Amino acid sequence: MAIKPGLGRKTSNKNPPILSHEFVIQNHADIISCVAMVFVVGLMNESTASFASAFISLHHNVSGEEATRELPYGKPYTYVAGIKDYCAIFFYTLTCIIMHAIIQEFVLDKISKKLHLSKFKLARFNESGQLVTFYLLSFLWGAHVALKEGYLGQVAQLWEGYPSHAMSFLHKFYFIIQLSYYLHMLPELYFQKVRAKEEQQPKIIHSIVGFTLIVLAYTLSFQRLALVLLTLHYLSELLAHIFQLIGVFDREERLARVRIVNSFVFVIVRFATSVIGVLTLYYGIAGSVGSHKLRALLALVGLIALQGYFVFSFITEQLRAKREAKREAKLLAAQTKKAKAPNKDKVKRKKESDLPEADQTSSSPVKQKLK
Repeated sequence: MAIKPGLGRKTSNKNPPILSHEFVIQNHADIISCVAMVFVVGLMNESTASFASAFISLHHNVSGEEATRELPYGKPYTYVAGIKDYCAIFFYTLTCIIMHAIIQEFVLDKISKKLHLSKFKLARFNESGQLVTFYLLSFLWGAHVALKEGYLGQVAQLWEGYPSHAMSFLHKFYFIIQLSYYLHMLPELYFQKVRAKEEQQPKIIHSIVGFTLIVLAYTLSFQRLALVLLTLHYLSELLAHIFQLIGVFDREERLARVRIVNSFVFVIVRFATSVIGVLTLYYGIAGSVGSHKLRALLALVGLIALQGYFVFSFITEQLRAKREAKREAKLLAAQTKKAKAPNKDKVKRKKESDLPEADQTSSSPVKQKLK
């Protein structure tokens, strides 16, 4: 019996051999779903429930009580970072790969088939489509937690009580999903058949750097600050990729008028990030918690350096876009001139053909000399 390709890949007329590279790529979502289901089924058996719960549930809670007669609603659990979190990161990385394939198969592929995009625009559309989904979810989730915990209304909560910053369930789960998503980008290079080095390198750097920075903030008890800064950062990235998606459908000349909104938001986000970072790390933690002053100052230096890199990359990208726009305008003008030149020759020949035969022959230089 022939095996049909699973989620995440386009169908093919040929059925690849079982366990071959093409078979794994075509059916990777189904295979990983089966692996994830092993952990879910493990929760149903008492002998394996403790092992499976290490990958699915959140651990390292420091407070909270279940509902009792005295406390009908119980007390909400709070958590800290711990070694068991990496088991959860592994399981939710599998979940991210499955969700990536679902979005690709049932949303992006269906839209792209109707658009008949070129290979370059199709790659840009798929990448921005996936990132817009992630950035939108992360921004809404982060904003909800920040408002619920009161980090925006009372900024002092970002550093008060450091490093004893216990997290609520949604707060900790937010970081688990963030780390899982950045980690899932690496196997996606294989599943999406990204072989060109110029395409692999920026995605690998994005994955490793994003995972490393969030792990450092998570393990060094900067979770509150990281939540607020990531929410701001995702707002800027969300707008950037939305405009990139619009650029796939619309002309660049029209898009250039709207991109000023993206530039304005980018500047505001970088400024707000720097202000919040200095206020929290320098005046808050380094100024009041003497034992962690060096940690806070190093984090502040890294944060400012990262913002400087973002600004430098943004300016470089803007200058490159302007140079390309000028180059395209010159090419368009040259093509327009070439298109007009043959039309002028045709009009001139037509006028000459309409003249009498005597007038047409009088233009000969030899006859003019004889005259």
